[in-house]
Amino acid sequence: MVYLINILIILLVIFIVKLALISVFFHADIKAAQKRDPAAKSFIEIILLYPGLHALVVYRIAHACYKMKLFFLARLLSQAARFFTGIEIHPGARIGKRFFIDHGLGVVVGETSVIGDDVLLYQGSTLGGTGIVQGKRHPTLGNNVVVGAGAKVLGNIVIGDNSYIGANAVVIKDVPANSTVVGVPGRITKQDGKKMDTSLDHVHVLDPIMQTIEELQDRVKKLEK
Repeated sequence: MVYLINILIILLVIFIVKLALISVFFHADIKAAQKRDPAAKSFIEIILLYPGLHALVVYRIAHACYKMKLFFLARLLSQAARFFTGIEIHPGARIGKRFFIDHGLGVVVGETSVIGDDVLLYQGSTLGGTGIVQGKRHPTLGNNVVVGAGAKVLGNIVIGDNSYIGANAVVIKDVPANSTVVGVPGRITKQDGKKMDTSLDHVHVLDPIMQTIEELQDRVKKLEK
């Protein structure tokens, strides 16, 4: 009985130390989750219950192993994270500060992906490659980029700062800064140089197809007059 109690105490101490280390070293990422997700009530809830944070913690460790050329160990860690969270982040990817994955199930980040600071990925989004070429074959995302649910960003392309990739869009070409992309294939709508809001609001996003239709309607009305 005493032996069992000692084991439980040791496990509890390890658990508390683990929480403390995560809260210190991933403070900025936890704050980003708390800021962007209105459902987040506390630090402890994010640390214990957010798969996006769990996948990010394992990724940081796996990435360190990858840089030390411990490739098998790095992939082993990333696949374990995939099994438990449903999020696959290749350890070779480079991810900036205050990164947040909302819900996370089905998110894929390829090996040569580069992600800037303050980036938000929704569930089902993919940063993937095209073909089997070697070298840089995955996207580069600038700072403050949002990739909507189910969106696919494919190939060695650059998504400029403050851009928004709409839900289920398929993007295979470079996107300039301060843009919104929707549709298949993705079509670009400039946002007049304004910084995109990275809240969880999918409603107030300009649709280039609807904009074109509205412009045609206005033109028809002018011609009728």
